[in-house]
Amino acid sequence: MYRTHTCGELRLEHTGKNVTLSGWVQRARRLGGMIFIDLRDRYGITQLVFNMESDGALCEKADKLGREYIVRVNGTVAERSNKNPQLPTGDIELLVTELQVLNEAKIPPFTIEEKTDGGDDIRMKYRYLDLRRTNVRQNLELRHKMAIETRRYLDELGFLEVETPILIGSTPEGARDFVVPSRMNQGEFYALPQSPQLFKQLLMVSGFDRYFQIAKCFRDEDLRADRQPEFTQIDCEMSFVEQEDVLNTFEGMVKYLFKTIKGIEFNDSFPRITWSDAMKYYGSDKPDMRFDMKFVELKQVVSGHHFAVFDSVEYVAGICAPTCAHYTRKQLDQLTDFVKRPQIGAKGLAYIKCDENGAYKSSIDKFYSREDLQSIAELFGAQSGDLILMMAGDRRKTQKALNELRLEMGDRLGLRNRNTFAPLWVIDFPLFEWDDETQRFYAMHHPFTSPNQDDIPLLDTDAGAVRATAYDMVVNGVELGGGSIRIHNSELQHKMFRLLGFTDEQAKSQFGFLMDAFRYGAPPHGGIAFGFDRLVSLFAGLESIRDCIAFPKNNSGRDVMIDAPSAIAQEQLDELSLIIDTKDAKCATQTAKEN
Repeated sequence: MYRTHTCGELRLEHTGKNVTLSGWVQRARRLGGMIFIDLRDRYGITQLVFNMESDGALCEKADKLGREYIVRVNGTVAERSNKNPQLPTGDIELLVTELQVLNEAKIPPFTIEEKTDGGDDIRMKYRYLDLRRTNVRQNLELRHKMAIETRRYLDELGFLEVETPILIGSTPEGARDFVVPSRMNQGEFYALPQSPQLFKQLLMVSGFDRYFQIAKCFRDEDLRADRQPEFTQIDCEMSFVEQEDVLNTFEGMVKYLFKTIKGIEFNDSFPRITWSDAMKYYGSDKPDMRFDMKFVELKQVVSGHHFAVFDSVEYVAGICAPTCAHYTRKQLDQLTDFVKRPQIGAKGLAYIKCDENGAYKSSIDKFYSREDLQSIAELFGAQSGDLILMMAGDRRKTQKALNELRLEMGDRLGLRNRNTFAPLWVIDFPLFEWDDETQRFYAMHHPFTSPNQDDIPLLDTDAGAVRATAYDMVVNGVELGGGSIRIHNSELQHKMFRLLGFTDEQAKSQFGFLMDAFRYGAPPHGGIAFGFDRLVSLFAGLESIRDCIAFPKNNSGRDVMIDAPSAIAQEQLDELSLIIDTKDAKCATQTAKEN
């Protein structure tokens, strides 16, 4: 028998019992004639005690144990004299009478502890060792619990979990597809699904009524902290529903998860904000509502004072940072450098300090009188000690930059506490977004999103003004989920394709099966998909979704542990009738590894 108990199980009530444990050696401490070893498994840590006086040979054997050796021990549970309140097993220890080494281990490349000395690269290379760390394991345990509770909630509401295909046809609209060559159909390719969108709509046509799936999805796009090339969605669809039905159902799911997993109850309905207001007041369609600092538009107020920076642009707006009037010139210069970074792209920053004595100090006081500055401050509701920060330029670019500044000030003021949660719904998105480069509309969500019924006449006259029946759930500035009511009418769907620049032939080639299905009776339907990795990382208080995925990719989309992607054998290429430009492939591979 390898064990009678786990390393996290023994308590004072087990005192005097003879037990067997197995696990990994976490660390060893030698004090005089005693050796203390922390034995670790998935469930916890138990302190082992070896006494030179009672068994010298056993103690010498224990002295040879290295970190991460796997051992089996037998012994008697005893109460510890120096208890450790940090451990659930800290009241007891095991007086070892028998020791067997099950497997030796090389010295690991980093310490397998919560505060490890291993950097991201080396931990990803030895991910199987990183997963032994308690905090990483707890992230995956949290992920498991959230999946179980999600299934329980949806099952109780009559949802069926249905698996959809992984090898599908390519739909280039949106992010890039990952493609898979077919040996049996030479010269043709499958694609990996960016989402199960088409199949869940077909399930509604099939009469399944309520579908969900914790689904793997794939997108070939540039990576960042909340993106991976393969990720997991809680994917859901419902028939005979309107927007309100979907919002209530899945607001309920998120409230249920917060209550069961985090012990946090939301008694009130989640706030709702339109997309246009989100952009107007926060410059983002996923605003962080843990703090205020709304944008105030200033163009009309500040124009006409011979300040070319404000007079010559489309948009001027600012935020009021509370209690920051003490900022020094150096600190203000740092903020200016922050917004000038290439990824933000602002040209500069103006400020007004509202001093305690009622005076106003400003970088633009050459052009504006004290009364002018006071009028601006009143628009913000600024108090003594506050700092007003203003930016100017193109509307969308400036709103984006001002949003980044708002978040930066939120961080500096400690207003973005990870243990505080501020959920909301963003609704009434535009149906289309216009691209100047290609001179065409693109779907803001996807081509199957239904327009707001009140705006359907605008499809023929002012398509850019049409609102979508679409919605996103946002928590703490993170888009956790998004969805829409779908188009279920063939004629409306054809019009949507035409507005998006699809010819009838292209629409038939890519989506003909869906259009055919609609002709056999498609119910009104809608749904939503939650980023499961993002949801878990939010609950765990993580900065990156990588830390709640067992085997993630790095920022170049590589799995450095198994060295994938990698070249394949010439025989496999021949079977697939593929020819690789070896020169370009080598350059690309080398660049990816360097990154």
